Amino acid sequence: MSLTVLVDYDSGNLHSAQKAFERMAAETGAGSVLVSSRPEDVARATRVVLPGDGAFPACRTALHAVPGLAEAIVEAVTVRAVPFLGICVGMQMLATTGHEFTPTPGFGWIPGDIRRITPADPALKVPHMGWNDLVIDHPHAVLEGLETGDHAYFVHSYAMTVDNSAHRLAHADYAGPVTAIVGRDNILGTQFHPEKSQATGLRLIANFLRWRP
Repeated sequence: MSLTVLVDYDSGNLHSAQKAFERMAAETGAGSVLVSSRPEDVARATRVVLPGDGAFPACRTALHAVPGLAEAIVEAVTVRAVPFLGICVGMQMLATTGHEFTPTPGFGWIPGDIRRITPADPALKVPHMGWNDLVIDHPHAVLEGLETGDHAYFVHSYAMTVDNSAHRLAHADYAGPVTAIVGRDNILGTQFHPEKSQATGLRLIANFLRWRP
């Protein structure tokens, strides 16, 4: 039985994400969706989604404060190789190091750093908030049916700079490139919120639920 677990560690309101994943799971026949903070649920998941809102250090602390939860995610992703999707700060935690307030280690699965956005145009505000066009950098199964110019909804002040350009699947232009989607092997991440990105986000969620790395 397919089971997608949305990891709940008190770092964001998961209601809209839960509804979006449940809707697309029903449409694609992808099994059940469960919001849980229990390591044993992650251990039986066939897909894992790690959301995150707020500051990188606070999210990492909150995740590791739940006994066994981070370890269950690591085992699912690196040992069982289940499809994984990080959203917003959940994506940022894929990096090597976050530099928000204080250097903070991430999972290191997508080598790179999380640093404050510095638009070349000083008139552009930080945080980067609202709708922006995606620019597809590399084809991927989760991008099927999506193309450059499709809109996604962003809310963030920090973004990932990848060490390997092949890991950046898409970016947005905010007076300079801002990493929007990263991926390698069974691991994916979106800086934007697919659950708030209407047709574009629902298509990506459906693709993720069908994806067989």
